[in-house]
Parts: sequence; C-alpha cells; structure tokens
Amino acid sequence: MDPRHARREQGGIGVNAIWAWLTDPLNWSGYAGIPVRIGEHLTYTAIAVLIAAVIALPLGLYVGHTGRGSFVVVGVVNSFRALPELGLLILLVLVMGVALALQAVTIALVALAIPPLLAGTYSGVRNVDPEVVDAARGMGMSELKIALTVELPIALPLIIGGLRAATLQVIATATIAAYVTLGGLGRFILDGLAFHDYASMAGGAVLIAALAIVVEAILTVVQRLAVSPGLRTARTRRRATRASSEPVAEAAGAQA
Repeated sequence: MDPRHARREQGGIGVNAIWAWLTDPLNWSGYAGIPVRIGEHLTYTAIAVLIAAVIALPLGLYVGHTGRGSFVVVGVVNSFRALPELGLLILLVLVMGVALALQAVTIALVALAIPPLLAGTYSGVRNVDPEVVDAARGMGMSELKIALTVELPIALPLIIGGLRAATLQVIATATIAAYVTLGGLGRFILDGLAFHDYASMAGGAVLIAALAIVVEAILTVVQRLAVSPGLRTARTRRRATRASSEPVAEAAGAQA
C-alpha cells in the first residue's frame, strides 16, 4: 500500500487534517509526490490548450474577419459546451483502448477548450471598429494583413480572455485523467476515495483550486503586458463615455 494512504480518516475531515496532509514531507517527494502530479496536470493542460488554440484561433479570426460561417461558430460553441467530458473520455478509451489513454484525455480536454477560445477570437475580431478596417483597406492593405496586423492586436484582450477561460476549465477538468490510469492532481482524489483517505481527497481539491488561482494570476499579468497601453486607454475612454451617457438617457426617459 502507498504510505501516503496509510493514515485513513473516519468520518468528516477538518482543516487541521488537510493542513497536515499538505505539509507532510512524504507527500512532496517520490514518483507520486505533489510536484510530480502538478507537473503532469500542467502538461495535460498545456497540450490541450495549445492544440485547441491552433484550431480555434485561425477559425475564429477567419470567421470574424469575413463574417462567413458565423452560424458554425455558434453551433460549435454550444454543442461542445454540452459535451460531458467524463462520458466522452470513457467512450474514447473504450474505442481507442487504454494504451491510448493520453490521446483520449487530450481529445476530451481539447473539446472543452475550443469553445471559449473560438468565441473570444470571433467576438474580438467582430467588435473591431469598421472604420479602422476601412481605413486599412484604403491604405492598400491586403485582407490577410488587415486581419493579422489590425484586427488581431485590437481583439487581443478578448482573445486572451478566452484563453484564460479555456485554461481554467481545462485545469479543473484534467482531474478526469486519473479515471483512465493517468496522473495529475486527480490521482489524490481518486486514490483517496479508494483508500478512504479523506485528507488526500481534500488536499487534492485544494491543490487544484490553488493551481487554477496561480495560473489565472499569471494569465492576468500576461494580458496586461500583451495589450498595448493605447488600446487600454481607448477602452477606458469608451467605458467612461458610456457611463456618462447613461444618466443623460435615464433623465431624458424620466422627463418623457
């Protein structure tokens, strides 16, 4: 038996027991320690988000720029969001075999990451001011150059927002890898359930939440660094203009 599950908890679990599990040096060493599981979890997440970005970003940019196939974007986003990831994973493993469990997990997580990335890219490009696009065409830019050098930088805040949403969803869902004999932080939850080690289950859940918070903070910093100050200033001015016009509109409605 794994020594990490030697101490079993009966009944409920308290904060002290969770803290004791998190600070136990035994849980931070070895082939199944917390650092290794975090590395596995991040690997599954990075692979899935990268593949989803390769698929969703060009498609969202094309549809947002041309306006063609917008119904496809809506359909894909809605249908993929309705997929039960665990059920899809089990189906893929049954079809592909346990030997291809990593590929099955990757497919399931990619299906989860595509909708927010696709929706963020499409919305960001479609929200670009048409006058800016017309000005770029008037300067003789090609459609590809307009999409890459004009629309893409302006749409970057929404694209990164979609990336953040996709990454957090994948981090939370990557725990399903443990159901098909793979690693990741889900192992602590699944193995803890098997051995009635409730401290391990709670500790695994805390680690997943903490990992999501840290990654969210990193992506927030990346978003602030990637978006140009001029674009942030323009967005702030638009918000201020809308906020200042709302009281006027409300007063006019009240007078009417």
